[in-house]
Amino acid sequence: MTGNTDKLKGKVKETAGAATNDDQLRAEGKTDQNVGKLKDKVDHAIDAAKDKLTGK
Repeated sequence: MTGNTDKLKGKVKETAGAATNDDQLRAEGKTDQNVGKLKDKVDHAIDAAKDKLTGK
């Protein structure tokens, strides 16, 4: 999954958890969102490293 997919999935879980008063589901949603943010940062770092190596 991409970072954006994880962030969206997490937002849905967080919202569902809030609507149903399910603290565990809400926490899972926040975790998924953080995983998505981390994936985006890793992808950005990889792209930056590739650009650096290729001289872009």
